[in-house]
Amino acid sequence: MEQKNKLIQGDLALWGFLALLAIFSFFPVFSASSNLSYVVGNGTPWQHLFKHMFILVMGFVIMIGIHRIPFHYFKGISILMLPIVILLLIYTVSQGTTIGGANASRWIRIPFVGIGFQTSTLAFLVLMMYVAHYLDKTFGQQLTFSQTLLPLWLPVGIVIALILPANLSTAVIVFAMVFLLCFFGNYPIKHLLVILGIGLVAFIMFILAAKAFPEAMPNRIDTWMSRIENFTSPSEGSSGNYQVERAKIAIATGGVTGLGVGKSVMKNFLPQSSSDFIYAIIVEEFGLVGGVIIILLYLVILFRLMLIARRVNTVYGKLLVMGVGLPVIVQAFINMGVALNVFPVTGQTLPMISSGGTAAWMTCVAFGVILSASVTTVKKEEKEEINEDNPLAVLSETI
Repeated sequence: MEQKNKLIQGDLALWGFLALLAIFSFFPVFSASSNLSYVVGNGTPWQHLFKHMFILVMGFVIMIGIHRIPFHYFKGISILMLPIVILLLIYTVSQGTTIGGANASRWIRIPFVGIGFQTSTLAFLVLMMYVAHYLDKTFGQQLTFSQTLLPLWLPVGIVIALILPANLSTAVIVFAMVFLLCFFGNYPIKHLLVILGIGLVAFIMFILAAKAFPEAMPNRIDTWMSRIENFTSPSEGSSGNYQVERAKIAIATGGVTGLGVGKSVMKNFLPQSSSDFIYAIIVEEFGLVGGVIIILLYLVILFRLMLIARRVNTVYGKLLVMGVGLPVIVQAFINMGVALNVFPVTGQTLPMISSGGTAAWMTCVAFGVILSASVTTVKKEEKEEINEDNPLAVLSETI
């Protein structure tokens, strides 16, 4: 009875690590936002800090609400939400938003609120829940490729096709995570290889079509190509290379222990210092020690995800935890990899740390789903402990 009355349930260690990341994020966000205040002229650092705090507090409220929903309910929720997110993606793409002459149809404005909403983050989350449900439903069945084409790969293909024109990196991550989840879900490897081939052919055809009709997607293919070229063959003067070079200077300046909280210099020269390149600011201010600690925190969270997935006693629960949890960890390491010049510039934020709105909330929704699954495992363990200590409980269970 006591467990039911607790506000926070499930894996308390995971709750603690998420809270630790959120609290730590106040320092680099406050520091880096001075770039937006004094260089760009957008508000004050305190305004950006309070906005970030509000977003994270609301995120934890969302997480608390989501984690109290029994995780098997997300089967039906994903089925109901999938058509809705597809319609939202269609609406987002149809806006034809451009930034600097390039296609940037990623956000929609929420009426009466004025907040930008990145629909691809919600679509990604719903899609992973749907794929987990489908793999659970067909687990152990001998299905032909044609039988899975419409119920599984058609929704996946539609979501990726709608995300791809404006956000290549997210589309690639979606495809990779669905591919990996299908592998975990015992989907036939030969069918996965067929999907991989179809995906490559479709992507090549998309690039050729975009090249043939450039007015359909202004400058987007050129943007992708320039980022790849800048990564493989760095050149002076490019905006992507400018950011990476400043990030590398920030990391090198940090040394072992860093310059100290709020003492970053390169935050004034990095356009995305509070979001895409916040890891560089963290290393500059907290040094190699701080950078390694952040990496270890994400690895510990990954370990907790694996532990929860192992303890859940249903196939759906295991697939759901890994399906919504792994993308968050992958996104974190991609963000840090960009700052370290391991990956090309992608525009992926650092989960639970970077400033932002809907992306942070979708991360909290994902962890809420994971914690929902962990509630079942905790209750099961508590029940087993009670049974071990109480012979009458063992007798009643046997009867």
